[in-house]
Amino acid sequence: MYKDNKRLIILDADGTTIDAFSAIDKTFARHNMTIGDEESFQKRRHIFKYLGGLRDFPSNIKKQIGKQSRKQIIQTLTEVYREEAQLYPHIAAMIKTLIAAPDVIVGLVTRNITNEPEETLRQLFRRHDVDLDALDFFIHIPVREEKSVQFRAARERFNINPARSYICGDEEKDFLAATAAGMHPFMVSYGFESHKRLTKKFNIPEEIISPTSAELSSRVHHGLDLNSAY
Repeated sequence: MYKDNKRLIILDADGTTIDAFSAIDKTFARHNMTIGDEESFQKRRHIFKYLGGLRDFPSNIKKQIGKQSRKQIIQTLTEVYREEAQLYPHIAAMIKTLIAAPDVIVGLVTRNITNEPEETLRQLFRRHDVDLDALDFFIHIPVREEKSVQFRAARERFNINPARSYICGDEEKDFLAATAAGMHPFMVSYGFESHKRLTKKFNIPEEIISPTSAELSSRVHHGLDLNSAY
């Protein structure tokens, strides 16, 4: 049924490999908006994440109403991503190890909302000495599209055993998309959703959640037998 023993791992961008909160915080500040602290940000439902807390909500929503205002905010976010945004610690080294592993298929699936997101992320990762063109695939999907469709398509394209297929993500949607595609999730709690929200609200097993990017890297290396460098 499966021709070889290759493994597949699909990476998420914002909140898993990229410190998106800091980039959004900088963007808001440049438009005289406040997004609040990271802990509060993680607690909010997705639709309210970019509107700030109760105190900042009225001012923020006024500045985000209208196509021109949103365009300006997205343009600033794009500039921040391309010139200043950071990968979390240990992520660059982990990705380079995955790319170098001859029996690992590695790709990126993202809903990043910057302008020309593929070019934006290329520039961001290039600043960290990671060449996204060296990935086996790089897919940007619309905000409303289900990731599970792309997860399953990648697994089937490379004819990878579901038991040897993994994703890395930071939101409940990532977990559900992974299981819907028959894949194993590596979840993190330092991104868009906290450990408490992932475990208590969404009942995601804490055994698969990494609280830091260092632990995620360690889990990926161990889970994919990458502890010896390629």
